[in-house]
Formats: sequence, C-alpha cells, structure tokens
Amino acid sequence: MANSIKERFNLNDKVAIVTGASKGIGEAIARGLGEFGAKVVVSSRKQEAVDSVADAMRADGLQATAIACHVGDESQLSALVDRTLETYGGVDILVNNAATNPVFGPVLMTDGAVFDKIIGVNLKAPFELSKKVFPHMQERGGGSIINISSIGGLHPEPMLGIYSVSKAALISLTKVLASEWGPAKVRVNAICPGLIKTKFSRALWENEEILKRFTDELPLRRIADPEDVAPMAVFLASDAAAYCTGGAYTVDGGHTI
Repeated sequence: MANSIKERFNLNDKVAIVTGASKGIGEAIARGLGEFGAKVVVSSRKQEAVDSVADAMRADGLQATAIACHVGDESQLSALVDRTLETYGGVDILVNNAATNPVFGPVLMTDGAVFDKIIGVNLKAPFELSKKVFPHMQERGGGSIINISSIGGLHPEPMLGIYSVSKAALISLTKVLASEWGPAKVRVNAICPGLIKTKFSRALWENEEILKRFTDELPLRRIADPEDVAPMAVFLASDAAAYCTGGAYTVDGGHTI
C-alpha cells in the first residue's frame, strides 16, 4: 500500500470491468477509473455502443477495451471474464452497474416475467459475475467489487417497487460478500445514487412536475450528473478505501437525510 495519501488513489496497472458502461453512470465510472490509471474493460449489451466509449477513452490517452456482454446470460458473463483475462491477465476491480427497470408504475402493474427480469439483471447478474471474478482477485492478493444500488434500495421509491426491492437485495448481497470475502482482501461495497440525469431515469427528470417536486425537497436543490457518481467509485476501487467494505454509500444530494 502506498504511503502517500495521494498515491493511494493511484490505479496504475489495475484492471477494471464495468458493466452497463455504454452510457450514463457506467460510462462516467469507466472514464474515471481510466483517468486514474486503470485498464478498463467497457462492457454493455451492444458491441458498437461499447466500441464507441472505448474509442473515445483511447483517443484521450486512456487504456480501454470494449467487450459486449448481456449480463442476464451467464455464458456471456463467463466469456466477459475469460476475455478480460486474455486481454489484461487478471482483474482487480469489478463495477456491477448494468440494471433494468422495464416498468414504471405500481406493483400491481408488474407481472411475474417482469419481476424475474428485474431480479435477474439487477441482482442475479452481480451475484454470478462477482463469483466469477473472485478467484482471480484472490490470486492477485485482493480486489474491489462495487455494486451500483440506489437510494431505492434504502427506501422504496414511488412507482419503482420491484426495482427498489432488487436494489435493497443488492445491498444485502454486498454485505454478505463483504463478510465472506474480507479475509481474501476482496472488498465489496455499494453506491446508492439518487436521481441522476441519465437515459435510464428519463421518465422522472423529463416530467417537470416530478422534477420540481423532487428538487424542491433536496438540500442541494438539483439532480446529479453521472460524473457526480464516478469519484465515489474511484475512491472505493482504490487503496484509499482499503478499510472500507460492506458499506452502502449515498450520492444523492441529501435525499436520504
């Protein structure tokens, strides 16, 4: 571990996988990790989308590789890890960011198939991918897994019932893995963003009435940009957070006060 506080944020020679990295929070985190020296595997469902992000990162002098992966397909998760090992020789950081929410409305509008899809992508995929990277992190003497949860995982969000359930379960999974994997020096933490201006949350922030009601109640009086979340991920990925595991860190403008 570096002696200098500044050096503890250094991610040089670290290898990171970021899912759901073709846009929004995932793209911002991928770029942030790259800016601090990490070799970043940019992953999402469509190859052309991740190619675009990785190309832009490389154009800025960052190290990035694009590998498409649908996190709901376990065989593709295995291929993602295998290709990362082939490309960079190991993995030190995993950011489970990919998520879905195909319904915006009351729980009565959520049928069993939608429930399974939300749980499969938002909870089972991080569970499976974390298990797949763990032995490789252990082999390298430790690592950092960061699960992107939500303030909905701390307090159910209106019209986002089962999504909130999935994110609450992801926080619980974070704590379970942190407890079991701490002796191997694999740290597991969760970030709980508030309302972020992304395509994923467009139904909320494009509605002026909802947006005004939301921001009027926020101490900081604004919603966040994806770049507001990335620095927390950089911290948790680095040795600066060497004594942090099992935590759920809010980036929410004070929403959960």
